[in-house]
Amino acid sequence: MILISHRGNIHGPNTTLENKPEYIIEAISSGFDAEVDVWLMDNNLFLGHDSPQYKINKSFLNINGLWIHCKNYNALKELSHSNLNVFYHTTEDYVLTSKGFIWAYPGKPGNINTICVMPEWTNAPIEGYAGICSDYIGNFLDGKVNNF
Repeated sequence: MILISHRGNIHGPNTTLENKPEYIIEAISSGFDAEVDVWLMDNNLFLGHDSPQYKINKSFLNINGLWIHCKNYNALKELSHSNLNVFYHTTEDYVLTSKGFIWAYPGKPGNINTICVMPEWTNAPIEGYAGICSDYIGNFLDGKVNNF
């Protein structure tokens, strides 16, 4: 099962570090994939959830294991013709990533092609999914769910 750290979080939300490049690299170095929020503003790429915060080079996005959530149209337009795993969503039940995975809104059912997003929000079952994206991804090691 693919284990995806939500914005670099492994053991719970950390709003002061989320999407910070060093925090993302730490999650990847710990053996997890990582979902990152990417903006393109004035021809510059940034990480950040609610707004562009951390300026990055495009080469940063080539790190293996990144799931790139484009936060604005310019980022989606720029990155959608690359070999990167990108997607855009707001509150849709499902979206398709450029690598062919179904990204499911929290609580929505899925299958072996689907990423179960934030199962801790809804106590959603995780069996049968391709992967999980969570702030508590460390709790899902070995396919077992520990307490949040």
